[in-house]
Amino acid sequence: TSPAGRRLLLLSHLLTVNCSPGPLLDVVVDRYDIPKVCPREVEIEDFVRYHFNGTFFEDGKKFDSSYDRGKAFISQVGLGRLIAGMDRGLLGMCVNERRRVTVPPHLAYGSIGTGGIIPPDAVLVYDVLLLDIWNEKDKVEIRTLDKPASCRRTTAASDFVRYHYNGTLLSGELFDSSYSRNATYDTYLGQGDLIKGMDEGLLGMCIGERRLIIVPPFLAYGENGYGTMIPPQATLVFEVLIVDVFNPKDDVIVEAKEVPKGCTRTTVTGDYIRYHYNGTFQDGTLFDSSYQRNSTYNTYIGMGYVIQGMDKALQGLCIGEKRRVVIPPHLAYGEKGVGDFIPGSAVLVFDIHVIDFHNPKDPVNIKVTHKPQECNMRSEADDLIQYRYNCSLMDGTLLYTSDQYDSLSITTLGANNVILGLEEGLRGMCVGERREVVIPPHFGHGENEAGGVPRSAVLFFELELVELQKGVPEGYMFVWVGDGPDPLFPAMDLDGDKQVPLEEFSVFIRLQVQGGKGRLRPGIDADSIIKDMFDNQDRNKDGKIVEDELTVTEDDVSKQARDEL
Repeated sequence: TSPAGRRLLLLSHLLTVNCSPGPLLDVVVDRYDIPKVCPREVEIEDFVRYHFNGTFFEDGKKFDSSYDRGKAFISQVGLGRLIAGMDRGLLGMCVNERRRVTVPPHLAYGSIGTGGIIPPDAVLVYDVLLLDIWNEKDKVEIRTLDKPASCRRTTAASDFVRYHYNGTLLSGELFDSSYSRNATYDTYLGQGDLIKGMDEGLLGMCIGERRLIIVPPFLAYGENGYGTMIPPQATLVFEVLIVDVFNPKDDVIVEAKEVPKGCTRTTVTGDYIRYHYNGTFQDGTLFDSSYQRNSTYNTYIGMGYVIQGMDKALQGLCIGEKRRVVIPPHLAYGEKGVGDFIPGSAVLVFDIHVIDFHNPKDPVNIKVTHKPQECNMRSEADDLIQYRYNCSLMDGTLLYTSDQYDSLSITTLGANNVILGLEEGLRGMCVGERREVVIPPHFGHGENEAGGVPRSAVLFFELELVELQKGVPEGYMFVWVGDGPDPLFPAMDLDGDKQVPLEEFSVFIRLQVQGGKGRLRPGIDADSIIKDMFDNQDRNKDGKIVEDELTVTEDDVSKQARDEL
């Protein structure tokens, strides 16, 4: 007879009892509390675990109770291990169902009774709560609750997994939860560290996948149970979320997301790199980000300043490259993790963007992008120059430009007015020449921030020399180009009256400059320079220079060369 047929048969008996005062002929079942969901019903040869109260039908007196013993009753159904009435009365029952089973004497202990507890011809009433069902043929049951659309890797034997779980009995009673401890359960698969059913049930899972794993008792804790929370012969139900998986043989995984065209140089050991990153766990949880701090992470490559896996992953990168890096824990922070920041045995995923890199031995790199056909003069130390520029980071971020000012940038080369790398980049230029100059930080602003320039930043300058005025050495206001007039005074005395006032001296100096025979310091008012030169030669301060005032000792010559001419 099918379970449905048995229920109809039992119901007919129940109706017969209600209508007739005669003796019971069969078991009467009152299913007074049936769960809404019943995935499985008790069948012959199933094992069951249930609580019950046993009373006499005649007076309601209790003769036995599993509750009083504090231990559920375990047996197999339909093979004579129970009284015949209970063998019948438990069939078709669901876990968490409550039913009242009334058993006539001939299906219980008959006309003899038992042990002075059950009298002869007693009708017995069992109030039953079913807690568990299993069968020796049962296997681990797996139900996928949620699975990510993309799954690059599934769990396999010898993998190390980190997962969250809620563990319940088949009745739904919670016995353990990793969530309540706020820590994943971490273990190897297939090495006997788990109960057999979980070792099997966790195989083939993706990161982020949720499963319901139902483990029969003989693949769980069997007859012994576990502590006070898991009774003997308990089917266990685990709702599992895989957080992380790796294998001890795993290496760093590098995936190029974006590689700029025209990359002529890649990172090597000893380079210093600046990069942005987002650091996540494999389930996507963010644990750190340089973007949130608005500051790149700066370090040397291959010298042990970062975790081993990152040292390896930072090799062979281009400026501007974006790369995803997956680092197993044995190449990251291992079993200990980092405080509450990174759990033990966590796989780390870094999405990195290289801003720039350099080597401490790098020179200033100069590339001429335009050179005029005629180039009669080149910039050098002491020259006064005017130039246009754009200053950017290597990722193209514009920091400064001369276009934002009303006038061009002006500097005297060799006067330490600009960073060393820019000084070098501006030397040897023709008017109209354009250059691209890459300046490593040791020729730039070094490890210090400076007016919007990040620490240790490589700078990219686009330069154009607009104007060039040849200069004079430091400490000089005027120099002769070649040899000066000899004797000097007759050349200065333009009108031959043996005296040279300021106006005549000024005309003489300007003639030398115009003729290319002398040079005033550029960038300073010429009248002021000439007046200072005249005052220094007019020793008696009478407003004119005579020949005797130009006759000086050798010591005076040195001083005048330094302070005047």
